[in-house]
Amino acid sequence: MVRAERAKFRKNDPAGMRKRVIDAAASAFQTQGYGATSMHDVVRAAAVTGGALYHHFPTKKDLALAVVAERVSGEIAATWIAAVDSAPSGAEGIVGVFEETADALDRQGSVSGCPLGNLALELSLADDGLRRAVEGEYRAWQDAIAVRLDHDERAGRADFAAGDAAGWADTVVAMFTGAMSIAKARQDATALRACARRLRAMMGLPAGRADQG
Repeated sequence: MVRAERAKFRKNDPAGMRKRVIDAAASAFQTQGYGATSMHDVVRAAAVTGGALYHHFPTKKDLALAVVAERVSGEIAATWIAAVDSAPSGAEGIVGVFEETADALDRQGSVSGCPLGNLALELSLADDGLRRAVEGEYRAWQDAIAVRLDHDERAGRADFAAGDAAGWADTVVAMFTGAMSIAKARQDATALRACARRLRAMMGLPAGRADQG
């Protein structure tokens, strides 16, 4: 089966092969952990040869750095940064992400946690280069939220920020990653909805649908 899959992809498509490898590694790191994932696991999941894998990623660390920079970063941009930037206000965008993530997890029926949070717990003490990569993604995430909240406060739409948009951004990211860890342990989205309700109250937003009779 794996041999047939490899033959199917045996075309001169290095970009496509590289993407398959990153996707397979990201999925494995998320579901079974970085430490428990071998390069052979990735070879099988991506249906590539070992030579092809090592051509693009000579070491497991190289592969992990690519997953953080290209896959996890993209997920944060799509799930968080775009949502917060496009919402009527940063506060509404933030709460919306918590609520929509909870809804998505309910539909999915299982919780594997926050991709960045999962990697942070494993990689931060494993290697300083990996730690810096994870830290950089957290910083970009927090900075994007802070910029939007600062803009809203200047426009009179985020008085709750009280000149501390950066502090609020740190709090929001910490709440989300913590809630996702609890959701993973419990296998339900209750913690995300609890955070959404608390943030609505703290940010002066009206009650959400789940809070209304």
